Amino acid sequence: MNKATFNGPLHQMALTTPTDYWNDSCSVEELTYAIERGAVGATSNPTIVYNVLKKEMPRWSGPIKQIISENPTWSEVEITWRVIEELAVKGAELLLPVFEREQSKNGRLSFQSNPAFYRDTSSILNQAEHFHSLAPNMQVKIPAAKAGIAAIEEATYRGININATVSFTVPQALAVAEAVERGLKRRADAGQRTDDLTPVCTIMVGRLDDWLQVVAQRDGITTNPDYLFWSGLACFKKAYEVFRERGYRARLLAAAYRHHLHWSELIGGDIILTIPYEWQKLFNASDISVQERFFNPVDEKIVAELYRKFPDFRKAFDVDGMAVEEFDSYGATVRTLRTFISSYHELIALIRDFLLPNPDLKTVGQLISGS
Repeated sequence: MNKATFNGPLHQMALTTPTDYWNDSCSVEELTYAIERGAVGATSNPTIVYNVLKKEMPRWSGPIKQIISENPTWSEVEITWRVIEELAVKGAELLLPVFEREQSKNGRLSFQSNPAFYRDTSSILNQAEHFHSLAPNMQVKIPAAKAGIAAIEEATYRGININATVSFTVPQALAVAEAVERGLKRRADAGQRTDDLTPVCTIMVGRLDDWLQVVAQRDGITTNPDYLFWSGLACFKKAYEVFRERGYRARLLAAAYRHHLHWSELIGGDIILTIPYEWQKLFNASDISVQERFFNPVDEKIVAELYRKFPDFRKAFDVDGMAVEEFDSYGATVRTLRTFISSYHELIALIRDFLLPNPDLKTVGQLISGS
């Protein structure tokens, strides 16, 4: 294809390499922009939904008021989840042409279960089954915590497309992949289809970088600060090697962007990149060349220093660095779950403003009206 037909570097990557990209948001505006530039999926979580509503309130204030009017006895939590579902279904509708064109191999909206359920396999599964029923191209995000690993196996067995989230490390990714394989085997043994499932395992590369920076400051560890920007990439590339060696069918996805290396160093792998809108625009305006760098190893000197100085990097990098029972207490897991749960409560508070507008704050009324 002539380079002149590319609609930016991300579009070029999508058309010329095995690397797919998703929009890291269910925003109508942002997802439309991404699809036009080759995106074949999208993700959502409580933080994303909260930010989308604030950004696109004129679009959503009417539907929110209608949900409230049609359900006069519903609690603010029930209304919040219906609103979340409305955003997810709209995103799935935008992606449906991609889903149909690519015969269900792409075009899914990745939709997160309640982060507060991270300890409860049964509640995660109940919500996953409900979300799965909302649209043919829905993918359910389940945390790679202890209860989530069990839920991933069972959800896969039930024919639900999963995307493991709250995942930062090689041991988590491998536990997810093994759970998916168990679910797929059980499903095949029961005579059910498996070829229509496209399970995904996220590694939040930027959040591992964030965590090691916190550890360095907390524990007084002196290191080359540039090295900390490579920790997530080193773990992602290591996980990919093991996935290929073992023939795991789950596909790896990189999330949580902090710098361009989280894009440019991953071009060329048979993976997914879920990229926030702001980063997409930055990358599309950049002069960074679209070329395969995925199989360039992270500098051994960087990996060696991180491995020597940071026990939490060893836990993240080694195949047997953590047992499943340790996932919930890993620092990056705790920080991310706290963030997601906090955003979930902020989202409920936003819906509360529709139900019980604060009469002391004129700006709240303006927000709700979409003005």
